[in-house]
Amino acid sequence: MILRIMALLLLGSTVAHAHGGKTNAEGCHTEKATGNYHCHNGTKPTPAIVPTKPVNTPAQTPLATDTKPNSAGIMKLDYEGFTVWLDCSKRGAVKFQYNAQHDTGNAKRSDSFYLDPNVPAECQQTTDKAYGNKYDRGHLVPANHLDSSETAIKATNTMTNILPQAANMNRGAWLATEELIECYRDIDELLVIGGVIWGNNSSDDYFIKSHGVATPEAFYKVVIRGKGQSEKAIAWIVPNSQDATRKNLDKYIVTVDDIERITGESIPVADYAKHDKPSESWIIPKGCNKS
Repeated sequence: MILRIMALLLLGSTVAHAHGGKTNAEGCHTEKATGNYHCHNGTKPTPAIVPTKPVNTPAQTPLATDTKPNSAGIMKLDYEGFTVWLDCSKRGAVKFQYNAQHDTGNAKRSDSFYLDPNVPAECQQTTDKAYGNKYDRGHLVPANHLDSSETAIKATNTMTNILPQAANMNRGAWLATEELIECYRDIDELLVIGGVIWGNNSSDDYFIKSHGVATPEAFYKVVIRGKGQSEKAIAWIVPNSQDATRKNLDKYIVTVDDIERITGESIPVADYAKHDKPSESWIIPKGCNKS
């Protein structure tokens, strides 16, 4: 799996799009002017799979707004505190974004997961149940970074923000990136942009029958801090593998330019910072409270 990602880093390329963004191999791009994500490959949503049991949608479930798919089946879901772009054809997210601000709260994390009744059934997973098979319900946007709002922290448990993540990866390298953000958001407001590299490996697609969703090959994340000449960024592509433990995180550092080439996304980082590749992840400040 890691070899496939490294091959993408070497071979990936994009072309400029007429609207100012970049287009990836699947014909998708983000417009610089609007931030909207578009695909032009004729992709259509897969037929709806009706859940066999009632959806867990209590009255207090925070719902997304602006839930109409565009012509390519991409939905921009604005929850309190974060945004997710959902691909109806995959029943899963392709991108997420949020601002990590100074930690001023300690709202309790919800133990329940939810389907979003505002999202068409054919655009999201068919159940909120656990995956099993050593895969976690992995968060794209973590609950802990939105703990100043009970509504926002609950929204992170909506299945539109959840995908199958190998347990060691979710609790290892991916968690390490979250802890880094948790510490540095008390130093400076951070812009966090990430997403999914779906790949084409079907050997680990254990949850298509149960949840209607494939297993992503990798996840990427970019953390941006500072402004002007002091702007800095760090980026990772983390393979969705049991080998992606905390100690291996630095192996997954890439440049922002690498992510743009592979995904077709346009990341709002100063040009001089797009080519920087730190030798190691930012050091966690001494005494940082990661909770």
